[in-house]
Amino acid sequence: MAGDFNTESMLDMYLFENTQLLEQLQETVLEQKDADSFDEDSINEIFRTMHTIKGSSGIMMFDNITAVSHKLEDVFFYLRESHPDNVPHVELVEHVLEVEDFISNEMEKIRNGDPADGDASDIIADLDKFLNMIKNGGADGGAGAPENVHEEPKHFYIAPVASAASRFYKIFIHFFPETEMANVHAYKTVYALKEIAEDILYSPEELLTDEKCGETIIKEGFRVLLQAQCTEEEVRDLIGVGYDIEKVDVFECDANQFLLGFDFGDNEPAPQIDLESSVEVIEAKQEAAQAQEAPKPAEKKPETPKITPGDFVIQSKEPGRQKKLAKDKPKGEKAAFISVNVSKMDQLMDLIGELVISESVVLQSSDLKVPGLNLDNFNKAAAQLASISRDLQNVIMSMRMVPLTNTFQKMNRIVFDVSRKLGKDIEFVMVGDSTEVDKNIIEHISDPLMHLVRNAVDHGIETNEEREASGKAEKGKVTLSAKTEAGKVWISVEDNGTGLNRDKILAKARKQGILDDSKPDSAYTDKEVYQLITLPGFSTNEQVTEYSGRGVGMDVVVQNIQAIGGALEIDSTPGFGSIMSLKIPLTLAIIDGIVMEVGTSSFVMETGVIKQFIRVKQDMMIHEPNGDEFVMIRGECYPVIRLGKWYGLEEYQESVEDGVMLILEVEDRKICLLVDNLVGEQEIVVKPIPSYVKKVRGLSGCTQLGDGSIALILDAPGLVE
Repeated sequence: MAGDFNTESMLDMYLFENTQLLEQLQETVLEQKDADSFDEDSINEIFRTMHTIKGSSGIMMFDNITAVSHKLEDVFFYLRESHPDNVPHVELVEHVLEVEDFISNEMEKIRNGDPADGDASDIIADLDKFLNMIKNGGADGGAGAPENVHEEPKHFYIAPVASAASRFYKIFIHFFPETEMANVHAYKTVYALKEIAEDILYSPEELLTDEKCGETIIKEGFRVLLQAQCTEEEVRDLIGVGYDIEKVDVFECDANQFLLGFDFGDNEPAPQIDLESSVEVIEAKQEAAQAQEAPKPAEKKPETPKITPGDFVIQSKEPGRQKKLAKDKPKGEKAAFISVNVSKMDQLMDLIGELVISESVVLQSSDLKVPGLNLDNFNKAAAQLASISRDLQNVIMSMRMVPLTNTFQKMNRIVFDVSRKLGKDIEFVMVGDSTEVDKNIIEHISDPLMHLVRNAVDHGIETNEEREASGKAEKGKVTLSAKTEAGKVWISVEDNGTGLNRDKILAKARKQGILDDSKPDSAYTDKEVYQLITLPGFSTNEQVTEYSGRGVGMDVVVQNIQAIGGALEIDSTPGFGSIMSLKIPLTLAIIDGIVMEVGTSSFVMETGVIKQFIRVKQDMMIHEPNGDEFVMIRGECYPVIRLGKWYGLEEYQESVEDGVMLILEVEDRKICLLVDNLVGEQEIVVKPIPSYVKKVRGLSGCTQLGDGSIALILDAPGLVE
């Protein structure tokens, strides 16, 4: 029954596929937003994208998405067929992005379980107006322009009488073995063909009411009989070959063969052709079959037999066309990629984390410390286990790594929209967008990047008139770049605008009472001044606009970045622009750390921030009257934090000569951390501190050690600040 069909799986597939299509659409459009017009390949790609979204939305009965995607498809159908010269390119780009926004918003509603009830009438009216404008402004005034006619899908057909222009095709579609819900993909193909079909039949028939027929389609293929007034190339274009369809065979036949359906229905079996055979074998079989046929007198037109699924028999009038079989893509070429739910990846990552902890518990068990035990074999097995565990971590980490391309493209869209509304001519450049980071990291940096890019466009870059008055010949430019360095990812937002005004920032800070009145302005370095704009509510804009001033939201940027162990650096040259740099870790899950003890407590510090371990003498210490301590090491003075005193612990070593000093470096700032002793290096599975525990400065998480005890993970940036 139709009611038993798994619509949830269909919906998941619909959302996944269309999300990918929309991302590709936006990337294609933004790549050519500054060109004079879309090239032919882009027009065809956008047309196919809208056609696919229209078809799948029609199947799912999302009428508003179907209508708006069909209307944009109309526009690109006209562009593809008529090649007009008078198309306003920027306006067309805005229309495409407006449709993309609408469909994305509707899909977000669907994803959240809400009805897709958006009103697309205004967008459709604008597209109609735009289409009529380019038609009427063309050389032919739009007369005779081809129309892209959409026919709603039907579940039954009344076979029409064929005209002299009608052509008949037998189509055999092969899906990749890994394709999920092949019956839905098959119906999408039928839905696409119905737009040109005078008559269409397919086997299996119960595509949407029998979920098991998907397995049949994978094993035996999907067969279609098509009557239409179109060429074979047009049929192939509508079906297409993508990540789901491996191969499409299209064979033209005559009306009699079409009426015989999927089986000729004769007493003697018709010549069977194995589609996996070579072209030469197929041609030889057909020639032999034709040679055995004796001339027959004219017969009456046979009555239309009942269509029953059977063997798919091919007898082509044009054998030469079958040579395309030799050009088929090799099997399995696209089967190297599968889609996996992110929640399953997260669960796998958690399990591997538990495996790392269990491995530490086993290898550090107190039972192994009994004197006299021969552990040679155990140590060999343990080394092999550690190697496999490490390889497993590397594999899952690489699976979670995704490029920044999509995130950067979203910023491209923001620059385009904001610059258009503000009337600024701004170029957007992406560098290193193929850099890969953990998916969880991307989720944390999307909002901070959006703030930084908007502020660069709105408050950083001047208006066109201001740039001209200041003698800047080049247009405004925003550069978004990414690179990896020492286990960290650096993402920079650079603009060539006015830069930050040091005096204006200091004046605003003094007005708000942020600065120490006893400290003159000259005592603050440029970096210290620029960091003031990250304080909550600080802005050098007198009025908060739709896109905010340089300081509105910057505190949110810093909070989100610090939440994942990152930092924000600001550099600026007055009159020439600013650079906002995010320094973030590659991953949040498993890190290399140094385990240390202070009193009866254990702590862990990330290996990357530790520059040196050193023993110091008491005479190297400097004590300030206010209680601050410093240490002189090779002519440099470092502030000292006694970790036991910092957290009010008991039984820690108060003498610096009995402890170990760690030199930490964060963003060119160095401090010394005094601990009792070092335990060793270990892979650390990062766990969040429970929400019921009040946030403590200098701590970023916790972990379980090999002996089962809990260790707190130190946050180096928090300690340095």
